[in-house]
Amino acid sequence: MVGKVLTGNGITAYVNGAYSLIGGDELSDAERGELQQLCRQRLDAFREQRGEEVFAHRSRHRSPGPLRVLRCPRAPAGPGGGTHHPQKPGRLRRHQQPAGALLPQQRRQARRLFAYARGRTDFRGLQDTYGHREAGCVFCALEGSGRVLLENEGHSLVIPRRHGADGLELHQPEWNAVVELLKLRREQLSAQDATISRWNVGLNSGEAAGQTVFHAHWHLIPRREGDCQQPRGGVRGVIPSRRVY
Repeated sequence: MVGKVLTGNGITAYVNGAYSLIGGDELSDAERGELQQLCRQRLDAFREQRGEEVFAHRSRHRSPGPLRVLRCPRAPAGPGGGTHHPQKPGRLRRHQQPAGALLPQQRRQARRLFAYARGRTDFRGLQDTYGHREAGCVFCALEGSGRVLLENEGHSLVIPRRHGADGLELHQPEWNAVVELLKLRREQLSAQDATISRWNVGLNSGEAAGQTVFHAHWHLIPRREGDCQQPRGGVRGVIPSRRVY
């Protein structure tokens, strides 16, 4: 904004992405020093008159406007949270506070807290976690084998490569990959079997929820008209009393 104002008044020029003082090349070192000192004096006087908060909007640590940008959880990133997404992780979301929700001193405190919390986590080691495999895990051992353990009229499993017991703890790119594979398998089975009319998709998270192999996996179960007497309730049927209500 300042550069535009000065350029509009014929004081500076904008060339190759930068502002420069018109005629500045003709000034001697002493004249440049004197000009810089005059600028500092005027700037100090302006700060004394208006207070330091007048430049708070230019702070490198300030969230723009009333918006707070949240990092996409567990997407691979470098220091400061810049993301790299091989599987198109979920988009960043913004939380907008209603106008006038905070008093000026509360906004200043919030800016300090956000500056402290934002961008200080080093995510560079996160990429290495995708290579984790567990010795003795039947699903980890399947990688690259091409084996099919069981096949029941199209009932399929989608299994992340990285070993992790809880599917709800996957990194965002892994979630994206799981969804893509579920869609792909659904299309394949639909093309192979015209009797398939609907689907159940299930994840068992924990022993109490029925998980028996503690490597996260999703069940894709094709359904056909008349394959059971009362299909209503779907996945709620894992607790029989809650299947129909």
